[in-house]
Amino acid sequence: MAVCIKDCIQNMNLVIGCNIGCSYCYARNNVRRFHMIEDFEKPEFFPNKLRLMEKKRPQNFLLTGMSDFSYWKTEWREQVFAKMTENPQHQYLFLTKRPDDIVFSTTLENAWFGVTVTSSKEKNRIQTLREHIHGGHYHVTFEPMFDEVGMVDLTGIEWIVIGTETGHRKGKAVSKPEWVWNLTHQAHALGIPVFMKEDLLPIMGEAQMVQEFPPAFYRVLEEQKTWRK
Repeated sequence: MAVCIKDCIQNMNLVIGCNIGCSYCYARNNVRRFHMIEDFEKPEFFPNKLRLMEKKRPQNFLLTGMSDFSYWKTEWREQVFAKMTENPQHQYLFLTKRPDDIVFSTTLENAWFGVTVTSSKEKNRIQTLREHIHGGHYHVTFEPMFDEVGMVDLTGIEWIVIGTETGHRKGKAVSKPEWVWNLTHQAHALGIPVFMKEDLLPIMGEAQMVQEFPPAFYRVLEEQKTWRK
């Protein structure tokens, strides 16, 4: 049975808001629906949520489900990374669509920095990620996909996630099986784990779903099982 990625990686929306303006942005729609902040294009930081990192039970956390890491203010980032340093039991994931707008380094081994690639024209984001963000680990999310991405330089990448656009937007992008397999085969040739998100199930079929995590994520999930709920 296909695994829902949110059951294995928890969202911690420390920052809400983004001014990139993607037409397919689910976060903007959620903010409007639930009135989370006044203006989605003016990101806001919620430092009170940092206490969630104090949980002793290890977690895999996505910290940018409602924002873009490149547009976090420096003081926000410093507070977050200070708290991460105090809580090494977790794995922390960050995503950006604008790696060219940030230069950053860290010595933390449990920080994962990634870029979102939605088309063949955006493949250069992966190289920019490697050039602009140093330390931690690298990952790439291909979601949504508007065309065949083609050959990708995955040097140094330790995980890829593949998905398709969700929701009911008119003219929404639908990933094709051959696009998904192209990326999967390239990653596997390099020994890189691949996670096909559950939204691909109707496209790929249950038997074809590949849902792999990096070893560090598996260690967290295994340790979670030893804790009483």
